[in-house]
Amino acid sequence: MNGYLVPANAKRGTLIFNMFRPIDLIMFGTGAGLSLLLLVIVQSDETLLILLSCLPVGITGLLVVPIPNYHNVLCAIQSVLRFYKERRNYIWKGWCFYEQLAIDDKDKK
Repeated sequence: MNGYLVPANAKRGTLIFNMFRPIDLIMFGTGAGLSLLLLVIVQSDETLLILLSCLPVGITGLLVVPIPNYHNVLCAIQSVLRFYKERRNYIWKGWCFYEQLAIDDKDKK
């Protein structure tokens, strides 16, 4: 993702079920498989253990849920992390600048 907002239907034709990327389905399938495996292994009547066994499918399900202006929650979290982690350069190209800079600019041209 390059950080620009695009129309909501721009990539729908390239997605699986018009909603998911392959990595989303792989991640959700892994979480569902792990939850099923935990439910089979635990075989308990305690509510807390059953909820803990279902936690992987719940977390991965929340990560792949679609949200507005982003593909899904995972993409939104990746964008936030990229914003805080990467270096940002803000170059001023406005109308207020020093006279010397204007003279240097003319000399370069």
